[in-house]
Amino acid sequence: MSKQDYDIKLITKEQCASILLKWHYLKDISKGFKSGYNYGLFFKGDLCGVCIYTGFPVPELVKGMYGLDRKDQGGFFELSRLCLEPVVQKSEHNLASWFVSKAIKKLKKETHVRAILSYADDDHHKGVVYRACNFDYYGLTDKKKDFWILQEDGSHKKHSRGKTKGVAGEWRDRSRKHRFVMTFDKALNILWNKST
Repeated sequence: MSKQDYDIKLITKEQCASILLKWHYLKDISKGFKSGYNYGLFFKGDLCGVCIYTGFPVPELVKGMYGLDRKDQGGFFELSRLCLEPVVQKSEHNLASWFVSKAIKKLKKETHVRAILSYADDDHHKGVVYRACNFDYYGLTDKKKDFWILQEDGSHKKHSRGKTKGVAGEWRDRSRKHRFVMTFDKALNILWNKST
């Protein structure tokens, strides 16, 4: 195989789901993933990978990273999902980082990009792909806890929002995430401290 056999193009949310539900480690929440600029990796016409860029989830994130207010939020993207068919990924050296880099170039042609943020869940991976793409590393997110509601069958379900007082359940440590950022706008100064 050669990277010349691969093609990258925009795809629908439905096409993304066909990959994410099979191979992404967040299978349980992949049905509710956020869609944005969705890039598909095709091998000889067959979809075998997905790379999704979405806007930042909350405006406070841009403020915390760059000190910008709610009126200055344009051009910030999160690489929110990356997934390749395992057999294809193993067959081609550095395919994931090549795919991410090419997708970023396409994203920059589609819209104004000031910075891209990506997380690597510490329970699943360390962000090797993002380092290979020359993202800067800004350490782990702060330690946090989530409330899990006790269900009738004895299982627990993560509480999304609202009051927890008087609700049966337990607090659990949230997995921490490695933070990676690529800043394109030279006028921006990130407030986070780089890490190694």
